[in-house]
Amino acid sequence: MTGRPSRAGIFHVMKTYSPKPEHIDHRWYVMDASGQVLGRLATEVATLLRGKHKPIYAPHMDTGDHVIVINADKVELTGNKAEDKIAWRHSGYPGGIKGVPYGELLATRPIQAVEKAVRGMLPKNRLGRQMIKKLHIVPGPEHPHAAQQPVPLTVGERPAWSGLPATVTFVAPPTAVAQEAEPAAKAAAPATKPKAVAAKATKPAAKPKATAAKPRATAAKPKAAVATATKGKAVTTEPKAAAKPKPKPKPKPVKPADDEE
Repeated sequence: MTGRPSRAGIFHVMKTYSPKPEHIDHRWYVMDASGQVLGRLATEVATLLRGKHKPIYAPHMDTGDHVIVINADKVELTGNKAEDKIAWRHSGYPGGIKGVPYGELLATRPIQAVEKAVRGMLPKNRLGRQMIKKLHIVPGPEHPHAAQQPVPLTVGERPAWSGLPATVTFVAPPTAVAQEAEPAAKAAAPATKPKAVAAKATKPAAKPKATAAKPRATAAKPKAAVATATKGKAVTTEPKAAAKPKPKPKPKPVKPADDEE
């Protein structure tokens, strides 16, 4: 996972693409070595073998193509490399090192001279040993790979690539999707206005229901008035019924007059 911080300080995480075996397409190309410098030719061939000219390149996978080199015996060397540059080899035994000038190697074994230059520009592991098997060198102009229909390619030319896997798609972040949806929403806004107008037209139809309910509330008021009136009568009649006669004062006892002497 890789990413970079934005101006606002938000870290956007992006998923790194990794090629799958079904996405890799090994194509065939043919290159003419007539009049080409050995080093320049080797770099172009190594680039095609590794697949660095493809957008799906991965250093841990063999995404390269097959390369056919014709006229290998007509490759050239610059300066005094034909005499000064030595092609070393070792038998694996002590003292088994031997060297041959490149001029002599090109004259006797041009296939080995070109292959040695290309091999030195590939990874020094099992991946490099797998890539070198896609190199096909012939000393003359004819090659036995016409059935593969190789595409002619000149030194320095990059083949056009149109084989990106269909499963690789870019998923826009939610903010970008929302920004793209805003113009569409604005364009569709006039179409939704008649619906709002129709909704407003339906609102007055609901008012009669509210007005019809009002007479019920007003009709209930006379009942309350009658009730209060009846209460008033009860209030007026109750004191008369409940009025008690005042008790008559008891006559005071008369003391008997004292007998006169």
